[in-house]
Amino acid sequence: MRILVIEDDEVLLDGLRVGLGLHGYTVDGMGSCGDARAALETAEFDAVVLDLMLPDGSGLDVLRELRQRQDATPVLLLTARDAVADRIDGLDSGADDYLGKPFDLDEVAARLRAIARRASGRASPVMAWNGILLDPGRRTVEVDGRAVGLSRREFSILEALMAHPGAVLSKDQLADRLYGWQDDVESNAVEVHVHNLRIKIGRDAVETVRGLGYRLRST
Repeated sequence: MRILVIEDDEVLLDGLRVGLGLHGYTVDGMGSCGDARAALETAEFDAVVLDLMLPDGSGLDVLRELRQRQDATPVLLLTARDAVADRIDGLDSGADDYLGKPFDLDEVAARLRAIARRASGRASPVMAWNGILLDPGRRTVEVDGRAVGLSRREFSILEALMAHPGAVLSKDQLADRLYGWQDDVESNAVEVHVHNLRIKIGRDAVETVRGLGYRLRST
């Protein structure tokens, strides 16, 4: 998943970027309400991690604006303001979950998986498609009962395709999930990852729709 972290503490932001990256997330970071608004208006994210106390305002204002324009992107509030009244205010303002500081990175990653799963309407934490089982929490993939080892980006492509069964995802859509704004991206990077993914899960599993993108083959 591609995550936007809005946090003005640079050390904490870097820690979240590295830590969530180890869990397979692509992370972009912003340190102010203004930068957060710009990011949310120009790119799509699978979830947002949002601090409340920012140098140019409250994260709650960013959250309320997001919901006022009917943007349902899942939001996890991550803040030192952890009183009951603060949690109620955050949840009633449109947050999907609330976690106080200090926190455990594994729990942050698990909560992000949970709110993204609820947003997609999936009940099971394990994704299944034509003999392929993908467990985002354990970072495992099985094909017809056989464990398959994937790289982080191969896993992300398969997860994106399985989250939209039968839908065609363009190269740009997949690249957005794989790379943040700070990453250098080769022009053929997505094609290379899809090629390697096919070798591991079956050459016919991922179908190329000419001029449009990729999808999982239905039969």
